[in-house]
This record gives sequence, structure tokens and C-alpha cells, in this order.
Amino acid sequence: MSGIFGVVSKGNCIQDLFYGTDYHSHLGTEYGGLVVLGEDFYRRIHNISQGQFKSKFFDEYQKMKGNKGIGVISASNVQPIYVHSRFGPFCIVSNGFIENSQEIEKDLLQKGISFAEVGKSGVNETELVAKLINQGDNLIDGIEKMFERIKGSCSLLLLNKDGVYAARDRYGYTPLVLGERKDTLAVTTETCAFLNNDFKITKYLGPGEIVLLSESGLVPKRQATEANQICAFLWVYTGFPASSYEGINTEVVRERCGRYLARRDKEIKVDVVSGVPDSGTAHAIGYAMESGSPYRRPLVKYTPGYGRSYTPPSQEKRDLVAKMKLIAIKDIIDGNRIVVCDDSIVRGTQLKNFTIKKLKESGAREIHVRPACPPLMFPCRFNLSTRDINELVARRAIRSIEGHDLRDVSEYTDSASQKYKKMIDWIAEDLEVDTLKYQTVDDMVAAIGLPKEKLCLFCWTGKYPGSDCAKEKASCACAEK
Repeated sequence: MSGIFGVVSKGNCIQDLFYGTDYHSHLGTEYGGLVVLGEDFYRRIHNISQGQFKSKFFDEYQKMKGNKGIGVISASNVQPIYVHSRFGPFCIVSNGFIENSQEIEKDLLQKGISFAEVGKSGVNETELVAKLINQGDNLIDGIEKMFERIKGSCSLLLLNKDGVYAARDRYGYTPLVLGERKDTLAVTTETCAFLNNDFKITKYLGPGEIVLLSESGLVPKRQATEANQICAFLWVYTGFPASSYEGINTEVVRERCGRYLARRDKEIKVDVVSGVPDSGTAHAIGYAMESGSPYRRPLVKYTPGYGRSYTPPSQEKRDLVAKMKLIAIKDIIDGNRIVVCDDSIVRGTQLKNFTIKKLKESGAREIHVRPACPPLMFPCRFNLSTRDINELVARRAIRSIEGHDLRDVSEYTDSASQKYKKMIDWIAEDLEVDTLKYQTVDDMVAAIGLPKEKLCLFCWTGKYPGSDCAKEKASCACAEK
């Protein structure tokens, strides 16, 4: 997932843009980019895989001047993209994943349209979005036609002489939120970017909604649809604790997730409740509050040097971060029965090799793992995360139990079924833990507090927004494509 931020001011906007964009650093690991528009566009992009956003941009940001700008922390694509179009020059940043990008690229190439930003993984999706927008009769028509053409998701900010156009994904999978301060308007993926910059939240954009942030104020361009299915994983893992989506705070939801885990966990007695830092911490705090067992920190994260182990694009980088960032405290671990709350189990390799192993080597008597969401069954179709279904530990368990892959996994997504129990037992044995109990879908939804139909639960259920298979069970053909 990427994070995007935009601002329009009556004075120089660069300080707001610099710090507002930086507050998205937990989302992307590959590229950072800023562009401001004053007398002309001033655009800078840096690789941030080996250095923090602030350190890469600090010297340049002091030289950049303009009253409107956009920024991005990108998970994969080089951004912002500059386009000299028939609608005039503009710059664009985006957040999402276009599943049919190769199909669209081929179609555009056959029409004589060229691409400048092409890497090892193919065409730059933000450039692809820009080229699709250019097919419209105007910018708004182009954005609407782009929404119709892509499969997947795309929220974007577009900067030109008019100001900053903000368009939220048509199903609302990724968030965009408006804020204001005297003489300044802003838009953000993460509301935590507003807090220390003194912006007040004024509106959560709806699915497919398009607005223009201009020097004269906010100009509505397209009304929202009713098809909202925002990603539930934002609250469970991806989002920053101080951020809110649809008006619901992330930290509070994670505490509620932990409470729900504890309510279903009456058969074990433990000495310590812990969370895998940082995203498992609030889940563990909620578990401790509900269970009455003490919350302690047997594992601490070396924050200054290491970010998230889930977001880097390669397994080698993910494993290195997972190994180096967590440090065990033997004095807290030795001889104790420990509940370990984590946001999720994706591949299982990091939890087993770099968390459970450290606890065992430090003398843990028992280890009980409690993920705050159900078993992940399907790779995300709407953002850049797990791309290969074979990576998922739940799928490895199913293949081991059945002897082959299954197209219909509906029995394994039913937490009351015997096959689900077999799968959990297999994963627990593979992780080498005493017990393993996942959050249920219903408890996770209740912890978030939105109606089930307003959430995207695809990675757990195989049902996704905007398709007939949202009305079918997890055995629908599209779930395995």
C-alpha cells in the first residue's frame, strides 16, 4: 500500500507537504516523491528503501516553493508522474493495485500510446492511470473512465494549475480524507498526518467521489457512490494507530480485537500477554484488559533502524527486517507462559523463525499465538501485498491435509467446521506453538464497528466488491484466478 498527501495554500505549502507526506512512511518502502507548483512544477523523487523519507528530502524541501503540491510514499511505483497532456501539464500520484494493467498496457500500445516509466515488473501503474485519464473528454471524465476500465483499486491526487484534484477509489477500498486550517486545504490517506500539522478533519471522501482543492476553496466534482467496501486490514494492521477511517480510530479497533480474542479464550492460563511490535501491541493491550493477565514486552522493536517486515517487496528483505528488528528480553520470557498477539499470520515463516524461535531460546514455558484476524486465504486484489496464493500458510496447510490444491475452500473458511480445526492444528504444529486460535470474521467485523457489507473481506472470504461473486461463496471461480 502507498500513502498520498496533497495541500493547497495561499502561501508556500512545502512545509505542510513535507511533513504531511512523511506521516505516511509506515505504508511504503520503495520510493518517496514530492512536487509543488508555483511558477512551474518542482518535482523530486528518491529511493527510500535504504533511508528515511525525511533524510532524503530535507535539503531539497527547503528549496522547493509553491502554494500547492502533492506527495507520496510508494510501495512500488516511481511517483509523482509528470504528464504534458492535451488538458495541460499535470502531476499525479496514486494508491492501489491494477490487476489488469498488462491488458490495458497492451491495448494502449496498440493505439500508439507510449510509456516512459517501465521497470522490471512492467509498466508504472501511476503512469498507466495518467494515460487512461488522458483518454477522457476532460480530467473528470478521464478519471471516471479510468475507474470503469481498471480492475482493482485506485485513489489518486492530480496537481495542475487549478489546484489538487482528489479522487477516491470507486469502491472506497483505500481512504482519502479532507482537512483544513486557516487559508489551507489538505487531503490525506492517513489522518495521523493532520494531527501535528493542526489540520481539522472536514470530510471523509466517499467511494468514487472527486473534489478539487483550490485557492478559492473546495469544489465538488463528482458525488460518491453507495458501493463502499473499505479494506478491513487497515484497522487490523496497515493503518497507523493514530489514524481514523470512516471516523473509526485504528488503535481503539485493535484494542477491541484483543478483547474479542480474550473472550473466546477461557481454557488457558498465562503469565504474560504480549504483542508482536508494533502492530500487535494494541491487540495485546486489549487482550490483557479483557483477560486480567498482565501486559508485558518480552519482545521489543529496535525502531530507529527497521520498519515493517510485511511491506518490502522481496522475501529476502522481509526476512532480514524481521530478524533484526525484534530483540528478546530473557528476564521477562524465561519460565513464563506467554500469549502472543499478532495482527495476522501471512506466510508464517517470520513468526516461526524470528519470533517464536527467540521466545523459545529465551526460555518461554508455553507459547499461545492469537492472530487478530482470520486465516488469510486469498492474495489481495486491491493493493500491493501478498501476490502469490501459494505463499499463504493456510493454503499450505490445506494442500498438506488434502494432498492437493482446492478450488472450493469454503469449508476451511468456516470457523465452525472440522476442516477448519484441522487446518488450525496443522498451522500450530508447523509454528511449533502450544495453541493457536484465530479471530473470527464476525468478531473482527464487530471490533471495527461497520456493517459487514461496508468492508472488503476478500483476503479472508474470497468475496470482493463490485462483482457477482460477492453474492457467492468462496468457491467462486474468480477467487482462484
